[in-house]
Amino acid sequence: MNEFKILTIKESVFADNDKQADVLRKKLKDQKTFLLNLMSSPGAGKTTTLTKLIPALSDEMMIGVMEADIDSDVDAITIEKTGAKVIQLHTGGMCHLDADMTSQGLEGLETQGLDLVILENVGNLVCPAEFDTGASKNAMILSVPEGDDKPLKYPLMFSICDVLLINKTDAMSLFDFDMEACIQRVTKLNPQIKVIPICAKTGEGIDIFADWLREEVKEWKQD
Repeated sequence: MNEFKILTIKESVFADNDKQADVLRKKLKDQKTFLLNLMSSPGAGKTTTLTKLIPALSDEMMIGVMEADIDSDVDAITIEKTGAKVIQLHTGGMCHLDADMTSQGLEGLETQGLDLVILENVGNLVCPAEFDTGASKNAMILSVPEGDDKPLKYPLMFSICDVLLINKTDAMSLFDFDMEACIQRVTKLNPQIKVIPICAKTGEGIDIFADWLREEVKEWKQD
């Protein structure tokens, strides 16, 4: 009979992170700051989408953005041009942000007075889905070139998101992407998810996303 202990570390790590996330979420709620966790694979169009979204909302709310990357500051430089308050987070090789890292980022951003903070998470369809950041809502972007089968390959990511943006619709004719099949696969995993086709390059569909986010921020502040 074995005498040594066996510890399920993964479960322990997630449980601890979930507790920290709940504490952070309550703090943001009390502060009336809405935190959106935006996820996608690299190159799906997170930053470009934000450059269209921020001007659509900036007249009515104060916005901050946390740009998370393993290295570089190119995205923060891009977002700074929109006029939003921005901070660059370097993860030191980590492929995601957890609740503690998000909390550190929020402290660095200084969120007092901000109505909306957007966390542009590290480009990855696996790790970010596993860690609760303490966000008010989760959003993700799937780009047309990635294929309509991604919900089958990365079900957790699609299951934990409140809204899915299907980006680069202007490239539909160039790729074998079945919009109807993709939406069916996503809603089977997550019946409550809102799906919005967009083209971040042209701005198509951004108004619908802005309307959704506007209502979510309003509800967050009222409760």
